[in-house]
Amino acid sequence: MAITKERKEELVTLYSDLLDRSQAVILTDYVGLNVAQLTNLRNKVREANGVYYVTKNTLIKMAMESKGMSPPAVWFDGPTAIGFCFDDAPAIAKAIADFVDTSEILKIKGAFLGERAVGEKDVKTLANLPPTEVLQAQVLGALAAPMSGLLGVLNGALSGLVGVFDARHEQLGEAEAA
Repeated sequence: MAITKERKEELVTLYSDLLDRSQAVILTDYVGLNVAQLTNLRNKVREANGVYYVTKNTLIKMAMESKGMSPPAVWFDGPTAIGFCFDDAPAIAKAIADFVDTSEILKIKGAFLGERAVGEKDVKTLANLPPTEVLQAQVLGALAAPMSGLLGVLNGALSGLVGVFDARHEQLGEAEAA
């Protein structure tokens, strides 16, 4: 059954909105997945605060091009489903990459990180990144370490100076007593 022009316009608008809200989009080839597997994957992506849509190639390509993205034509060979990453791109990439590893049916075609196209290897690298909170904690720890070291050096110098004054004070006290 053919899609009406109005429905096509609705889908392009939906895809454009999803692209606007996404930090990254991961394109996959889902041929061979059954409904239960597709539902399981959608649930995992949803848990990571994303959505996973089976898309119409011509319409998603139109939406991407309207956003300044120029996807390689090979990404649209065969059926395409897309994971849209709203908050934490590594979490969505991990959900999809883990599913790829366990199902051996789903294939990653590529992804857009912002407006930059990347391949399957980059998506798997993204999947191996720690969550955003962990990265933020690591950055804060790296920033705090030099300050902590400086504080230790200053504290040690002041402790040494106080020690010298105490020793001199004791020397003078002993000299007065003698």
